[in-house]
Amino acid sequence: MSETGLMKAMKSATLLRMSKRAAIGAVVLAGGCVNVTAPDKPIVINLNINITQEVVYRLDGEAKTLIQQNPGIF
Repeated sequence: MSETGLMKAMKSATLLRMSKRAAIGAVVLAGGCVNVTAPDKPIVINLNINITQEVVYRLDGEAKTLIQQNPGIF
């Protein structure tokens, strides 16, 4: 039976977590210290989003004729 992509990804993620834990454990056993600090500057995320909208309308022939005959109706 072959592994699916999902199964391979799950195994890979598990190995990565285990290797991170092993590295942290080695630092702690060696008497080292791990410092985690917040950044001095805020994190900026630039999102360039372009939204366009297209409106499509169709008039039936009778409505189109009525509007042409009475341009002040609207």
